[in-house]
Amino acid sequence: MTAGPAFTCVLDARAKLGEGPVWSAADQALYWVDIKGRALNRFDPATGATLALPLPEEIGCVAPRKGGGFIAGLRSGLWQLDGEGGLVACLAANPEDQGASRFNDGKVDPAGRYLAGTLDEPKAGGKAHLYRYDHRGLAVLAGGLLTSNGLAFSPDGRTLYHADTPTFTVRRYRYDPATGEISDGELFIRLQPTADDRGRPDGAAVDAEGCYWTALYEGGRVARFSPDGVLLSEHPVPARCPTMVAFGGPDLRTLYLTTASAGRPADELERFPQSGGLFAMPVEVAGLPVPPFDPAA
Repeated sequence: MTAGPAFTCVLDARAKLGEGPVWSAADQALYWVDIKGRALNRFDPATGATLALPLPEEIGCVAPRKGGGFIAGLRSGLWQLDGEGGLVACLAANPEDQGASRFNDGKVDPAGRYLAGTLDEPKAGGKAHLYRYDHRGLAVLAGGLLTSNGLAFSPDGRTLYHADTPTFTVRRYRYDPATGEISDGELFIRLQPTADDRGRPDGAAVDAEGCYWTALYEGGRVARFSPDGVLLSEHPVPARCPTMVAFGGPDLRTLYLTTASAGRPADELERFPQSGGLFAMPVEVAGLPVPPFDPAA
């Protein structure tokens, strides 16, 4: 394992819970959310311009939609949003207890379906699930979770990675791009927490070599693992709580990273004043293009 270059802050956003970055090739811009700030954000790296679009409830994940607008996971369900972040239609209600559950991490599959999981806020009952949404409606792919996270696909689209953050584990499944079904789940990564390091797998992305990049929440770093689960490199972040990575830029050789500040101790925020910011780091291996959500998929 080698130590890699560090991330630098490109937008001192002071987000409460930055999450869900996704690169829009059509807009050449990065979209990301502030869950607790209830906002969909747009960042233009060419100009540094930023725009925050307020929402009436917490938004956990978002993806550009074919034909315009977005699909987004909110507390109440999966929604179609217009280009300004306005609610257009509820595509599927959150079937769980919405007082203790909200949609969290999401990712578009190679065929244009949307996979999104929920978060069991009490972290007690394992009541969260991973869902697939397409023209057939909402379907459960996995259950018994605490915090569904870390969704990413292998370059050939036939392996799905999925984390359950509080358990310090990432699993991988055989994925059928033709049907959106998963099978043969197995452990991919199990991190070992210590008293000084509680870094656990949050949001993730896969690069063109099939390596899995994961933000380690409360670990202050991003880690890159080989397709065999070997730790290849770690990259420090000047924030204790990185939340999710996404490849962007015209050549997909910039790795963007969201971070969190809400609920963190005062001394930590004093040491890491850019917590809640948007960070970036150049990488040698490009990421994979993310297709837009296709409502006909």
